[in-house]
Amino acid sequence: MSPSFFEIVQLSNGDYALKRVDDESAPLVKISFSQEARELMENRDMTVARAMIDAGIQAVSHINDAVEWEDADPEDFELHAHHTLH
Repeated sequence: MSPSFFEIVQLSNGDYALKRVDDESAPLVKISFSQEARELMENRDMTVARAMIDAGIQAVSHINDAVEWEDADPEDFELHAHHTLH
């Protein structure tokens, strides 16, 4: 399997997205900020979006390291799918 390269792009509606460089399918992640949030960030929304995506990638990495996928029960993960993080 060849390695994938990713890029963060700004969509036409102002949202940010993480997508594969060589793939035109739907983005893997989208981040949307309200106008109020954009104003509070004073034009640093791309920096914040990048930090949020980086944190997400690190979290997935830690989860992948911690879970023994062969022995995992898929139902255990469905119970946690709707939590809101603050």
